[in-house]
Amino acid sequence: MALLQNKSALVTGGSRGIGRGIVERFLEEGADVAFTYVSSPEKANAVAQELATKYGRKVLAIQSNAGDFEQAQKAVDEVVNAWGKLDVLVNNAGITKDQLLMRMSEADWDAVIETNLKSVFNMTKAVMRTMLKQRSGSIINMSSVVGVKGNAGQANYAASKAGIIGFTKSVALELGSRNIRSNAIAPGFIETEMTGALDPKVVEQWREGIPLKRGGTPTDVANACVFLGSDLSTYITGQTLHVCGGMLT
Repeated sequence: MALLQNKSALVTGGSRGIGRGIVERFLEEGADVAFTYVSSPEKANAVAQELATKYGRKVLAIQSNAGDFEQAQKAVDEVVNAWGKLDVLVNNAGITKDQLLMRMSEADWDAVIETNLKSVFNMTKAVMRTMLKQRSGSIINMSSVVGVKGNAGQANYAASKAGIIGFTKSVALELGSRNIRSNAIAPGFIETEMTGALDPKVVEQWREGIPLKRGGTPTDVANACVFLGSDLSTYITGQTLHVCGGMLT
């Protein structure tokens, strides 16, 4: 059964890593999917064409900085104009600029808050009108276990991801009566091309500290997004789903 059949979705930061995994799983489950990217139009459009051919669904690559209010609105407008609706929004765009607070610059603080947290505000504001008219919608915000427990050297990242959880709960309370759901996902140690650059010994130490004794994959996170975007979760809102292999247990 295609869990997202006839649904349309928008994934921010969807050209690689966890975002790419979400895009592919949504396509596998029957959705038409748009994704945003910041740079490299040729590469992003090639990804969109490849995925459209592979899954036989509509795929739209949109160059947009979700941290910019006007660009976020234009991205949503492009999807709605193309497909006439928007059922699922996944706020996945995010960056890190790690540094101990003593050495963290104001610029590094602002960049992480803008990309990780302000983008969620921007995109949610942008989709509200469409989802209110539809009287339906699922908003999925990518937080992190770091937003729950904190992490030395990541005060900016932790603050942005904790803010996402509070924002998610508030939106759930405001929009629930209109059948619009808002949930967060808090991934743990997810192995992507970015973690591939880490010292293998460091990666192994991370794995050993996880009850399931492995890092997560983009598909692990994407599967949670499929659940929250589908009709299997129509009575779930305002929640944070931890996809962390038991790290916080």
